[in-house]
Amino acid sequence: MSSTTVTRAVSQPVQLKVDNVADKSSEKNKLINELWVIPEFTDKYEERQWAKEHMAGAFRVFAKLGFNDGAGGHISLRDPVQTDCFWINPYPVHFGLVKASDLILVNEDGDALVETQYKVNRAGFMIHAALHKARPDVHAACHMHTPHGRAWSVFGKPIEMLCQDSCYFYNDLSIYEGFGGVVLAREEGERIAEALGPKNMSVILQNHGLLTCGGTVDEAAGRFIALERACQTQLLAEAAAANGIRKTYIGEEEAMYTKEGAGTAAVLFTQFKPEYDMILKETNGDFLD
Repeated sequence: MSSTTVTRAVSQPVQLKVDNVADKSSEKNKLINELWVIPEFTDKYEERQWAKEHMAGAFRVFAKLGFNDGAGGHISLRDPVQTDCFWINPYPVHFGLVKASDLILVNEDGDALVETQYKVNRAGFMIHAALHKARPDVHAACHMHTPHGRAWSVFGKPIEMLCQDSCYFYNDLSIYEGFGGVVLAREEGERIAEALGPKNMSVILQNHGLLTCGGTVDEAAGRFIALERACQTQLLAEAAAANGIRKTYIGEEEAMYTKEGAGTAAVLFTQFKPEYDMILKETNGDFLD
């Protein structure tokens, strides 16, 4: 009878000081140290156009990933010029057809500030208006009813620290417990914003779906993709565990270390960049119009 020997390499405890790289001798090497850069603008109108283009690009990426769900789902973008107003997608337009020129600028009362042939999803407006009012640091937010996020949301539980990508959400994920129906009232939007809290950037809406935020659309979109995939990982792990396979969890220190090094705004912004660049090539940039 043959036997198989399994060799396990055990990692050493981590140091909780986060550097771009561990090797201090490489600090001056921009090739490996300055990996994540979020653009900055002095002209707010230029920033507005750039952000709208990236918002339209995010819809195209989400369509490609299968996140479109009929007429549901929305992304909002705080306007860099009129910061008490925000841009939102037209209703009911497929994500794969959204262009920058289709986006609608609304104030906190839901009045359109640009000419448009479209409507605005009422539930989407209620959620995003409350978020932007409660959280001045939230410049963009994504909410979708994606397959794995929706499935995991029925448990009303946060994801566990099962893998490196799950750690992006360490101590940075809220749960909105209970389901109050379609968000047609301002109070429901306010309760969602309250559940998100003063600092967290993601929330699982029980029996509903996922919502992520960011300082840019790119960050919020990168975070949303990561959370949807983390929910998928969680569901797969739960299925395996139900058949008797033991789950191994990442420790608190390691999870915090990973969050501080890889779950930042700049990293999540950069995580979305390849998706944006690819959809730009595939569509010949038709969403920039």
